[in-house]
Order: sequence, then structure tokens, then C-alpha cells
Amino acid sequence: MERKRSIRYDVFLIVILLSLSLCALLIMYLSKRDGTNVCVEINGEQVAQYSLSEDGEYALNGGTNILRIESGEAYLVYADCPDKTCVHSGKIKYVGQSIICLPNKVTVIVKGNASNGVDLVS
Repeated sequence: MERKRSIRYDVFLIVILLSLSLCALLIMYLSKRDGTNVCVEINGEQVAQYSLSEDGEYALNGGTNILRIESGEAYLVYADCPDKTCVHSGKIKYVGQSIICLPNKVTVIVKGNASNGVDLVS
């Protein structure tokens, strides 16, 4: 009898934890905001900022990386680093997303307007 009660409590705990996890995922999904621009940092210093509403291609860090902005999304199309992880990381468009090229010390971060709502990070 004690074993059945223990199993019931375990199942109850698992259901509660799964429910909380699903709620957290739902909140994260619903709180996504499209960014308005991307900020480019090289060696930790901001060197450029580009609007996500204007399509274009930009050489970064003397041409070691090439950033493309297309249809409100930003991504790296070229990097001269050996592993090309930054190129394969895909497109970014939501506030807070980033692409990082460690060998070239290039970071691309999506930013948004501060007036669009509450900043959940700070």
C-alpha cells in the first residue's frame, strides 16, 4: 500500500514539473519581440548598427565576416574562421538573439526599441 502511494506522489510531481515547464516555454514563446536593428561589436566595442528593415550586405572586421540583412533577418554568409560555426548558426530576428564568431571576435546582437514593452532581462 505504501508503494502505491509513493508512485502516485511521483506521478503527481512529474505532472506538476511538466506543467510548469510548459508554462515557462509558453511565456518565453509569447514574449518574443521582433528586433528593429542589429548591433555589431568587434572585440567588445560597438562598431556598427544596421536596421533590420533595410536589406543589405556588410563587410565586418575588414572583410573577415560578411553580414547579410534580408527580409528582417540577419545572418553571416561568410567568415574566414576555420570552423564556420557563426555562418551555420542561422538567421536571427528576435530581440536578444546573437551570432558570435569567436576566432574573429565579432558579435552580432538583435536590439529593439525600449518603448515596445517591458524588458524581461533587467
